Formats: sequence, C-alpha cells, structure tokens
Amino acid sequence: MIRLSVVLPIYNEEEALPATLHTLSRALEEKIPGEWEIVAVNDGSSDGSLLILQRCASEIPSLKVVSYEKNRGKGGALKEGMCRAEGRFVLFTDCDLAYGVEEIFVFLSAFETEGTQLIVGSRSLSDDGYTGYSALRRMMSKVYFRVVKTVAGIPFSDSQCGIKGFEQSCAFKLFSGLETYGFAFDLEILLKATSRQLSYREMPVKVLHHGKSSVHPAKDAFQMLRDLRKIKKRMNEEKKPAQA
Repeated sequence: MIRLSVVLPIYNEEEALPATLHTLSRALEEKIPGEWEIVAVNDGSSDGSLLILQRCASEIPSLKVVSYEKNRGKGGALKEGMCRAEGRFVLFTDCDLAYGVEEIFVFLSAFETEGTQLIVGSRSLSDDGYTGYSALRRMMSKVYFRVVKTVAGIPFSDSQCGIKGFEQSCAFKLFSGLETYGFAFDLEILLKATSRQLSYREMPVKVLHHGKSSVHPAKDAFQMLRDLRKIKKRMNEEKKPAQA
C-alpha cells in the first residue's frame, strides 16, 4: 500500500533535480519504508531535466516519471501528476524542496491522525514564514492574500503556498477538471475545495531556502486577480441549471 505520493512539477530544473530526488527518496524510505512514491512531472523542459529523471528512475524504483514536450505551466504539470498518484495522501511541493523535507511528514502525520481531506501550507501563520523575502515582497504578498481571501471568499491565509496535501480521491476530483494552468491554479483548486466543503487544516510553514524564481510580484498579482475573476465566472456558470 502506498501511504504517500509526493508530486514534483519540473521545468528546467537540471541543477536541482539530482540532489532533490536523492534527498527526498532517502528521507521517505527512512520514515515510511516501501510505502511511498515520487511522481515527477517534466513540464516540457528544454534543458537536461528529462535525461536526469530517466537516469534517476533507474536508481529509484519508486520514482514515477511523467513527461510531455510542450510546457503547460505549473497547474498543468500538477494536473498530470496528482491524477496519476496512487498514495492515500497526495502532496505536492516545489522541486527545490523550499519548505524542507521534514514538513512533508508533518503533513502526513496530520492527515493520518486528524482525517482531514486537505492540508494547506501557510507562510502567513508562521512567525518567520517570510524569512529571506525582501520587505517589498513580504508587504505585497500579505496585501495580495488579504485581497484574494476577501474577493474569492475562501478561508485560506496563503493561497499560493507551494506545499499542499490532499486525500487521494479529493485530489483526483479537484485536479482532473482543472482548467487554470498558470500561477492561479491554486485559486481554482481552493475555490472548488471550499465549494465542496472539504475538511481542511492550514499548516504553518516557512521557506528554508530560496531557489530561482520566475515570479514577478506586481505583474503576477494582477494576472492572478484577472484569472480569479474568470474562475469564479466559470464556476458560477457551471452551477446554473441547464436550460430546458
């Protein structure tokens, strides 16, 4: 039985991949031997990421590799990975393991002891959750999350945190119909989870180290708010009864 699936979205991560996969696989085998899998999704990388994944898969039997040629975005990669995961609890995190490995087992323990269907990491709930961020980035992030929480009508304090965990059947239901592939994919998932009244818990987390980032705070914030409007409109239309 697979207790835990860890899904990694990968786009041009050849530098981080070898260390990430070996660090993660060793930790998983030490804590839950034989009861885990890693689902690594190559999101159309143009570097050597796929070759590294293929090589590592020959060394790590519990590594499942999913790959396709055209880049779809983080949401698209996670849609593929989350729907193929077989663990009772399915968690995604960033390829650079920015939140650390131990946090994964904190999430798993909470899932197994509390029976919650969704666990959402939150930097906002941690005293040092934004350590390493510039003052401007911290301020913009906190303002953005407050706006999103109000506009979207969701209870989560950090919608964009890069570590989230799901009960397997919930993960499949939420991600199989995902239509938002950019950075706003989290909002679609959390809106659907809220609409379906899934049981949830927010988990305080902190970023242990900062890898490369393609995030542009101001530009991406406006784009995500536009995407949020589209997501809500689409969900409202889906709720309307069909015309006779």
